[in-house]
Amino acid sequence: MDDISLRLFKLSSAGFCCAQIMYKLALEDEGASNDDLVRSAQGLCRGIADTQKTCGVLTGGIGVLGLYGAKGAETEAAKEDFLQMTKEFHAWFKAEFGTTKCVTLIGERDFASGDQSFKPICAEIIKKAYVKVYEVLLEHGYEYGNRE
Repeated sequence: MDDISLRLFKLSSAGFCCAQIMYKLALEDEGASNDDLVRSAQGLCRGIADTQKTCGVLTGGIGVLGLYGAKGAETEAAKEDFLQMTKEFHAWFKAEFGTTKCVTLIGERDFASGDQSFKPICAEIIKKAYVKVYEVLLEHGYEYGNRE
């Protein structure tokens, strides 16, 4: 099992969902933590509010890009390439997986039933998307793991 797969397994086993895992991986790579940010991402999981619409891996990945390029304070603006990075990641995601919809990616699910059979599918999507976020940041001149 490679490093990312092991980290994914541990985070999933600890009860974190897809968007949260995207943030946790990015924060861990910085040697940081932000429980409030991770907590806020839970509503993005399982297709936003368990509706199986837009995939939480996609929204989580865009959120990680935002950690590097989006506006965060009154005195700053989004970096010039932020919108381009999100568009690139979105286009890649749709081309790579054929859709941005959770229901199409993992099939219709009743999350309240406790069925966890979708997790291996999500893990592969997270793994590929996490690597792509890293690549997009590098292509735009960001030093991954260092937002200063």
